[in-house]
Amino acid sequence: MPLPFEATTAWARAQDAADPLRAFRDEFLIPPHEGGDCHYFCGNSLGLQPRAVRDAVGAELDYWGELGVEGHFKGRLPWMDYHEFVRDDLAAVVGARPVEVVAMNTLGVNLHLMMVSFYRPTRERPAILIEAGAFPTDRYAVESQIRFHGFDPATDLIELQPDEPNGTTSMQAIERALAEHGARVALVMLPGVQYRTGQAFDLAAIAACAHRHGCTVGFDLAHAVGNLPLQLHDSGADFAIWCSYKYLNSGPGAVGGAFVHERHAQAALPRFAGWWGHDKTTRFQMGPDFHATPGADGWQLSNPPILALAPLRVSLQLFRRAGMAALREKSLRLTGYLEWLVQTQLADVLQVVTPAEPERRGAQLSIRVQGGRERGRALFEYLMAHGVIGDWREPDVIRISPAPLYNRFADCLAFAEAVQAWHRAR
Repeated sequence: MPLPFEATTAWARAQDAADPLRAFRDEFLIPPHEGGDCHYFCGNSLGLQPRAVRDAVGAELDYWGELGVEGHFKGRLPWMDYHEFVRDDLAAVVGARPVEVVAMNTLGVNLHLMMVSFYRPTRERPAILIEAGAFPTDRYAVESQIRFHGFDPATDLIELQPDEPNGTTSMQAIERALAEHGARVALVMLPGVQYRTGQAFDLAAIAACAHRHGCTVGFDLAHAVGNLPLQLHDSGADFAIWCSYKYLNSGPGAVGGAFVHERHAQAALPRFAGWWGHDKTTRFQMGPDFHATPGADGWQLSNPPILALAPLRVSLQLFRRAGMAALREKSLRLTGYLEWLVQTQLADVLQVVTPAEPERRGAQLSIRVQGGRERGRALFEYLMAHGVIGDWREPDVIRISPAPLYNRFADCLAFAEAVQAWHRAR
């Protein structure tokens, strides 16, 4: 049994010293603050830079300089096949088979590409189901796709309303929505983790329910990949998309990713085709007819951006070494400690919005400040000025995310102490 939590420096340091993953923190560049490190809780928005990224990108620049076009075929990792060098590690992180994943484009682009194939509306079944308050990328994309197909978002964009006290959504609410609207829904498009509340959804349960109603199912995993031990293949989802600059620590605007379930690997689905999605065995014959590479690779449009893939390759190697099971175990403990600090030390100042059940959340806790938005914004600015880096989401949420690869128990305690200092000064 784990020891009870304590709000003391000695206890937090002892936990960090005993952490089997403690060495991974040294593999990241921690932004400085007043002669030391800041307390960085913003991996849910932009993950920190792995130290090895600079050398990895530099190596590709060297190959470019030394080999020119021959770098496509020579060097340690020839560029022709570079996206394949991240495939196995990416599949392991998301719980998929290698043929089901590809690193390409960015999240918004991949979402549109997937909807070309998996949103096939008819007059009888034109609708898309998303959550109310969805991230704008998802909202704008699905609304524009509905219009593109000649339907009306006013009637054919169905928003799942939260039914729990803090704005979270029960599985029962999803089941009720599909019982009511399922016969009209062509696509269920929900998040793995809701960006504002931090709620994690049961992907397998949603996929099974949606499929019972004849709907296709896709997931936006921007806040779930690298955060939760996903099992995408077993979930039964038709597709998923994600970005790689959050928990996957691959840099601003990093190459995103997509999952297409193996049952669609050979399917003649409609798609926006590109040269790099053509069967690699005949790609360079430059023929006029498109023949898709089996699996997720067949949705690629263009050759991969090598300098952008190098950071993802480095980060995924860290995940492979740490293991998602060990990262999740630490994450449960870290996030549990942060929640305990809020409940026992800061209950008169803060309220946690994120579900209390560990299986319904990842690393992120979404927090509201008692007293409303003005006080919340004042606390957020105080924390930032004092080297405690989270982020703000309108209208009144501070997101604090202890990422297990580089955050410590001492960081969580520092957050609590900073909130107490702000409160005393008010």
